[in-house]
Amino acid sequence: MSQAIWWATIGTGFTFFMTALGAALVFFFKNQIKAGVQKIFLGFASGVMIAASVWSLLIPAMEEAKAAGETEWIPAVGGFVFGIAFLMILDNLLPHLHPQAQEVEGLSANWKRTTMLVLAVTLHNIPEGMAVGLAFALAAQHSDAAGYSAAMALAIGIGIQNFPEGAAISLPLRQEGLSRTRSFVYGALSGIVEPIFGILVVLAAGSIQPLMPWLLSFAAGAMMYVVVEELIPEAHLGEHSNVGTLGVMGGFLLMMVLDVALG
Repeated sequence: MSQAIWWATIGTGFTFFMTALGAALVFFFKNQIKAGVQKIFLGFASGVMIAASVWSLLIPAMEEAKAAGETEWIPAVGGFVFGIAFLMILDNLLPHLHPQAQEVEGLSANWKRTTMLVLAVTLHNIPEGMAVGLAFALAAQHSDAAGYSAAMALAIGIGIQNFPEGAAISLPLRQEGLSRTRSFVYGALSGIVEPIFGILVVLAAGSIQPLMPWLLSFAAGAMMYVVVEELIPEAHLGEHSNVGTLGVMGGFLLMMVLDVALG
């Protein structure tokens, strides 16, 4: 288990680092990312998360259930539904504000716009950290070198799409009037939940190993909720939404290649 924690720390540390690296763009650019580029980035993140949900989470969940003599689809469906419910509850309770949006989501709170902008991205990073942590926990349970490679492929894919995500929060914070340094710090910290939740699920998986199929599909459901509820709609706002569609396809293909090549 200590080995799983170590690898999960490295994997989620990499995804956090990529978020911070993207947030550092605030030191080099004055304005927000152009709308067309933003659509590509949002679509790309959607494609990565869809592919990761299927190949890195749902399929392993069903394989684990089958190996344990269970009906494969029951934990896959059950965990998936619980993951959706978890993110839906957070989405409706936690006050947050998406860039370019005017209305606050979640419960009413007298918080600063900058705080709610950070929370919007932080909320989406939770299932990503869980996914990476669980992938390494699964590899550790089987002492499988191929499993570690697949987990690292997932971490690389999530990390790549975290780079523009970091910029997507730090640049709007700069537009809200924060200094470049504070915008960078807040943008980077939006990704800190990934190592936190990644390590927490590794610890949970070690103590409740029979629930691994449920945990894997839980993370898949949470990620798919983010994709369908937020990322894809935002990638297709306005005219020329085909660039967002191409971004989805590109992200999906990249994650597929990483999973096959490294897994």
